[in-house]
Amino acid sequence: MARRTVLFSPGDRPDMCRKAPSSGADTVVFDLEDAVAPGRKSEARAAVADLLADPDFDPTAEVAVRVAADPDAAATDLDAVADAGRLDAVMCPKANADRVARVADALDARGRSVAVLALIETATGVLDARDVATVPAVDACCFGAEDLAADLGATRTDEGTEVLYAREHVVLAARAAGVDAVDTVYTDLDDHEGLRAETRFAATLGYDGKMVVHPAQVDVVHGALAPDAEDVAWARRVLDARAEADRADRGVFEVDGEMIDAPLIARAERILERVPDDG
Repeated sequence: MARRTVLFSPGDRPDMCRKAPSSGADTVVFDLEDAVAPGRKSEARAAVADLLADPDFDPTAEVAVRVAADPDAAATDLDAVADAGRLDAVMCPKANADRVARVADALDARGRSVAVLALIETATGVLDARDVATVPAVDACCFGAEDLAADLGATRTDEGTEVLYAREHVVLAARAAGVDAVDTVYTDLDDHEGLRAETRFAATLGYDGKMVVHPAQVDVVHGALAPDAEDVAWARRVLDARAEADRADRGVFEVDGEMIDAPLIARAERILERVPDDG
């Protein structure tokens, strides 16, 4: 299953970090960057390292740590957590080609072979997106609209047109490299309808999932990403018909009066990949 939800928890709040996987998020990120005040960084590193090393902490969710954007501070973060028992991924903020390569090299130097989640949220990062996505350690490109708007000097709007090009560029780079694409956060915690609509729009752009900042957003995103029953039924008819076409050695075939070829087969497969396990 792709990373439908990537939930952030402040690294200096070990109680929240420990509870984060119970939200049902696919990935939990213990944040050592923006969510932690400068004076609490050391405390946060120690708290996250203790939690990762706890043998009783073994969630089914992917466990990641967001390190600092500054390379020297990121190295300090990695020194604190690299030897911890449970670390599945590292998120590189303000990701560009240079920073992602540095994080990947730092992990190699510490003997940790884990995924890098590249958080692309600057003008340079957007322009570097293709190079970022093709770094071997990178397993997902995440799009950060809020920091990007600040970097551009743009004004955030409900429509999001000021970041639409960058949003599309990041998912294009991720798809070309064959890695996950995770959309930006939705900052209005009380507006579940708005979150649902934005998640569905992100899915139309090609995104696999969305970053979230509160556990209550997880189920909303999962529900928005789940295909409706009509789409699921169509996808199953397409794949059933493909099986018959394969037996008859036919490259194209018809379903519901529509000619089906490779792109529509790929769409059907993608729909069924998004069906929940209990669906």
